[in-house]
Amino acid sequence: MFRSPGPLLVQAGPVPLRWYGVMMATAMAAGVWLATRTARRRGLDAGELLKAAEVALLGGVVGARLYYVLFTWDYYRHEPWKILAIWEGGIALHGGLIGGLLAGGAYIWWKGLPVAPYLDAAAPSLALGQAIGRWGDFFNEQAFGTPTGLPWGLYISPPHRPLAFLQDQYFHPAFLYESAWSLVVFIVLLASRRRWAPAPGALFLAYLGWSSFGRVWIEALRTDPLMLGSLRVSQLASALGIAVALWGVPRLRKRAQVA
Repeated sequence: MFRSPGPLLVQAGPVPLRWYGVMMATAMAAGVWLATRTARRRGLDAGELLKAAEVALLGGVVGARLYYVLFTWDYYRHEPWKILAIWEGGIALHGGLIGGLLAGGAYIWWKGLPVAPYLDAAAPSLALGQAIGRWGDFFNEQAFGTPTGLPWGLYISPPHRPLAFLQDQYFHPAFLYESAWSLVVFIVLLASRRRWAPAPGALFLAYLGWSSFGRVWIEALRTDPLMLGSLRVSQLASALGIAVALWGVPRLRKRAQVA
C-alpha cells in the first residue's frame, strides 16, 4: 500500500510548483516529441504537425476543463472563480480529446493537409501522454476507486475521501490502472503502426477503441465519476468510442485493400 506525498513539489518564493502541473507538462512534452519524430519517419511535415500539436494542446486543455466544469456545474456555479484553477485538478480525458481533435484537426484541414495520416502519427503519443499524465491524479489524491484491502491500495487522506467512505483508508488506485492500461495501448500501437499504415485513420481509431475499452471498466471503480442523471458520462463516451472504432477500422482496412 502507498500514499501520495502531496500536491506541492516545491515552493519557489510566492510561486508554488505543483506535481499536477509537472506531470501534465511532461505528458505534453513527451507526446509532442514522439509525434513529430513519427511524422518525420512517415514522410509527413513534422513542422506542421508540431504547430497542429500546439494548437491541439491548447484546445485539449480548454476542452478538458470545460467538459469537467459542465458536468460539475452544481459546484462551480457557486464558486465560478475556481473554473480557471486547473492546477487544483479537475479535467476530463474525453473533453481533452474532443477539444484537441477539433483544434488540431481544424489546423491540419485549414493547411490543406490530409487529416487521417496526421491523426495516426499522433495516436501513440496520445496513449503515452495519458500514461504519464494520469500520475497527476496521484499527487492530487483524486481519480481513485472504491475501498480495497489489496496490497497496492492507495491511502487517501480524510479531506479527500467521499462522505460515504470516511471510515475507509485505502482505495483502488484507478489512476494507476488507467496509466498502466494506456502504457499497454501505447506499446500495442507502436508494434502495429506499420501493419496499419496502408489504411490512414485506422491506427487512430484503434487507439480510440482500446483506450475507451479500458475506460469502461476502470470508470466502474471510480467514486467521483461525472454523471448524467444516473449514468456515468465517461462510460457513455467510452462506449461511443468503442462503437466508432469497431465500425470504422474494418471499413478503412477494407478500403485500403481495394485501393
